Amino acid sequence: MTLRLLIFATLAAILSLSMSLNTHNAAAMEGKTMPSEQIRESVIAGSWYAGNASRLQREVQGYLSQASTVDFKGQLIALISPHAGYRYSGQVAAYAYKLLGERKFSSVVVIAPSHRSYFKGVSVYDRGGYRTPLGVVSLDRELISAVKQRESRIEYVPEAHSQEHSLEIQLPFLQVLMPDAKLVPLVMGNQDFATCKWLAEAVADCVENRSVLVIASSDLSHFHPYKQAKRLDQVVVDKVNDFNPQGLSDDLANGLCEACGGGPMVTAMLIARRLGANKSRVLHYANSGDVTGDHSGVVGYMAAALWVDSNKSKGEESKNKRGGVNLGLTSEEKAQLLEIARDVVESHCRGEQKPEFVVDSPTLKEPRGAFVTLHKEGKLRGCIGHIRAKEPLVKTIIEMAEAAAFQDPRFPPVSSKELGLLEYEISVLTPLQKIKEVDEIEVGKHGIYMKRGSCSGLLLPQVATEWGWDRTTFLEHTCTKAGLPEDAWKDKKTEIYIFSADVFSLGDL
Repeated sequence: MTLRLLIFATLAAILSLSMSLNTHNAAAMEGKTMPSEQIRESVIAGSWYAGNASRLQREVQGYLSQASTVDFKGQLIALISPHAGYRYSGQVAAYAYKLLGERKFSSVVVIAPSHRSYFKGVSVYDRGGYRTPLGVVSLDRELISAVKQRESRIEYVPEAHSQEHSLEIQLPFLQVLMPDAKLVPLVMGNQDFATCKWLAEAVADCVENRSVLVIASSDLSHFHPYKQAKRLDQVVVDKVNDFNPQGLSDDLANGLCEACGGGPMVTAMLIARRLGANKSRVLHYANSGDVTGDHSGVVGYMAAALWVDSNKSKGEESKNKRGGVNLGLTSEEKAQLLEIARDVVESHCRGEQKPEFVVDSPTLKEPRGAFVTLHKEGKLRGCIGHIRAKEPLVKTIIEMAEAAAFQDPRFPPVSSKELGLLEYEISVLTPLQKIKEVDEIEVGKHGIYMKRGSCSGLLLPQVATEWGWDRTTFLEHTCTKAGLPEDAWKDKKTEIYIFSADVFSLGDL
């Protein structure tokens, strides 16, 4: 009897295990996730877009077939797309998504506004994929983890995603055009420029050198008469065409225009600029009145793209991204300085004596201030420099390379395991020049050094260029870097100096 029961129990266990494996395999075959994941179910299928898979597929493809193709050569970085029901904004969105016909990405970062709940910071849905009638869009868990690790103000806020339509509405277009792409779903609680800035910095640092597309979800003005809406929306259109994220943020804050996803648009523009984009174009504009014929109160929609123009020469792209000036250093001199910086860091890591460097160039023996900046996998890893020209340039580079790698208080010392991942950037400075009027500051050419009492701070010229700041924003951020109130630049007691720099890395030579 006991043997019989043992046999039955063994058979039952085998059967249970087989059923469990079959269930798991079936779920995998159908593109489903395991029960431990919390799929975010659709909240707008059947209302904002078709609730049936075949109908939704035809709906999306119909909009794409009617959208004009915009030809440009270059690397697509970001799109801006509306988020109303497809009846109203689907045709406008198709102008942006049409660009994905021959361009494919492994992952997509969708940045959307929160319409139904207020919270601080930014929420990322990291529980499971997003479901639409076309299936489940899987998450890029590796990229989500990297973004959360990079910025603690990005976390999961349940109410940010539970009923929000602005992110979900983008997914069917992506599923039709890039069915294998993974998703990083971000919803912004705050949309002020400061939030846009730190979010853009976090995302840009994590997606650089990855196959990732950024999408900003936004509608424009809401419920104004047709002509007034077009006037308001033209302000947004102009700022996007001008690639002016700071100007767009300022105009939104001052009520000169409207966009419920203004923060996502500004953030996408900042990310794109940081990743080297130098072109921005509005692809199509319309409003709900163009669809319904009712012009009494309309909602505006816009599709736009941001990309790196391949017609620009390598040198021009570098100049646009970095800023600064050419101080006459030859390519050979720059290459030698970069090699010296690398050799200093690597010998220190290996516990070896610092090499003896033979420098024949008189230019490299001239006293110069300089900064050495280290990046690892696109992220800042250290940056330290001498502002004033106290020692020969080559000696300054030797000292600052070692300091940037091992003495920057923001980072742990560089380890030998990181050596192959480091990228070196050098900024050779011009002398400081004290100014009386801030109008003397040229963004893209000048860096700023600010001093008041015991507080001081410096930002290199390339910082403002990378972020697309105007002069006022550059001054405010330099104040913050100095530990001063952001309007301290207006105080007569604050000393303001400008300088420029020749900025270069191996990729520029």
